[in-house]
Amino acid sequence: MTDLAPPDYLERTGRPRLAYRHVRGSGPTIVFLPGYMSDMEGGKASALFAWAAAEGRACLLLDYAGCGASDGLFIDQSLPDWRGDVLDLIDAKAEGAVLIVGSSMGGWLMLLAALALTQRDGPARVAGLVGIAAAPDFTDWGFTSEEKAILQAEGELREETPYSDQPYVTTRLFWQSGEANRLLGGDIPLACPVRLLHGQEDGDVPPDISLRLAAALASDDVQVTLVKGGDHRLSRESDVALLIDTVARLAAPHR
Repeated sequence: MTDLAPPDYLERTGRPRLAYRHVRGSGPTIVFLPGYMSDMEGGKASALFAWAAAEGRACLLLDYAGCGASDGLFIDQSLPDWRGDVLDLIDAKAEGAVLIVGSSMGGWLMLLAALALTQRDGPARVAGLVGIAAAPDFTDWGFTSEEKAILQAEGELREETPYSDQPYVTTRLFWQSGEANRLLGGDIPLACPVRLLHGQEDGDVPPDISLRLAAALASDDVQVTLVKGGDHRLSRESDVALLIDTVARLAAPHR
């Protein structure tokens, strides 16, 4: 992991303050969206930020409310709340077009944020999207019928995870907000270039989700890369190099 300076904070009225890191530069602002119960200290985010800074490219990292160094309680947050966090920071720090990179759940937020930005500002605001094991609609396909029943009856679901010594906690609030914002059942009206990276050995998000997403997107410029031996995190040195190369190629025409 690359050592980074302490984060800055965006103060907001009525919502928790958000921790972020921002470097100015050329081209579209590269915005990295971490996964569920994750933050901007991860290896992929840190490596992408360091690369952008070295190349003189604009880059923005953030922690959603209730995550990482941001204020707020995790259990109080919904999917639209986190989409709002992303949009607030883009509005505050990103000038012009953005290139959004979303990891796992961040890939769902990437799509929701891109839809909001294009509807509000026009398609030119989003230069491209890069999904890393993007997980849209995971409140649907990611839970069994029994787990959904527990969420409805008890208000939360706790699961052990190999990625943390803390259990994954899903609240009824978040689950219901996810079900209200599903995308894969219809057309997704985004016309920008999209690159989807997915490990073939991903045990959390089936690679088929990236194929379904590619089919649902309106864009004609969509590529899915299946990484042999890659797991859900795609955090090996070769995986991170692939991510940076993918971002660099998408950003190049806009420099």
